Amino acid sequence: MKSPLRAILADDEALARARLASLLADIAGEMPVEVVAEASSGDAALARAADTPADVILLDIQMPGMTGLEAARHIANLPDPPAIIFVTAYDEHALRAFELRAVDYLLKPVRLARLKEALSRIRPLSREDARALAPRRDHFSVLEPGRLWRVPVADVLYLRAELRYVTARTREREYLLDESLVRLEEEFAEDFLRVHRNCLVARRHLVGFARQVDEGEGHWLAVLRDWPERLPVSRRQAHVAKDFVAGG
Repeated sequence: MKSPLRAILADDEALARARLASLLADIAGEMPVEVVAEASSGDAALARAADTPADVILLDIQMPGMTGLEAARHIANLPDPPAIIFVTAYDEHALRAFELRAVDYLLKPVRLARLKEALSRIRPLSREDARALAPRRDHFSVLEPGRLWRVPVADVLYLRAELRYVTARTREREYLLDESLVRLEEEFAEDFLRVHRNCLVARRHLVGFARQVDEGEGHWLAVLRDWPERLPVSRRQAHVAKDFVAGG
C-alpha cells in the first residue's frame, strides 16, 4: 500500500483548515493524505515546515506576520523542504506564487477535483532543487513584538553570527535574523563576502582592507564605505584581503 502524503495545513482561519482536512478525508480512498501539523500564521508555517517532516504544505497567502509568499521563500531553503500548494481567496498573487515554483495555486473555496489534481503533482523536492528554483530574496523579514520589518538586502552592511541568531547591521540599526550564517552565505554568495567564521561583509559596501599591527603581529580589517567600524578578518580568510589588495 502506498504511504500517505504527509501534509501541513497553514491558514490563519481555523474553519479553512478544517475544510481542507475534511476534503483530504474525502479523497483518502484514492489518495491517502495524513495531516501532520497545522499553523495559523506565516511564522508558524515556517516553524512547522522546519520541525515536522512533510511532503506538502497547503499554504495560505494572507496571514498575520510573515505572509505565505515570504514563508515560502524561507521554506525553500530548508534542508528537506515540502512541496508548496498555495491556497488563497485572491488570484492576484498567482504570478508571484508560480515564480516561487509552487506546485499549484488553489482559490477558495477549494474544489475537491482541483485539490486532487494539485496533490497528484507532488514529488519529492531536494534541497538543491528548491534552492535552484527559489529566487534570491531582495529583503529580510524580521519579526519583532508588534511589528514586521522588511529590511532590504542592499541596506545591510554585514551579517554577523551571535549565539543562535545572526545580526544584520544597517546604517540605522541592527536586526536579529533567525537564520544560520552558513545558509545566508549560500543564498547570498554574490552579495556577501566571508571575512571571518562569524561574519559576512556586503560586497557593495566594502571599499578595502587595512593592515593593523599589534605587538608584532599583523592582521587585516575590512573597511566599509562611510562606516567607522572596522571588521576583523580571520587568519583563515586573510587570503580574501590579500586577493583584494593584489587585484586593486
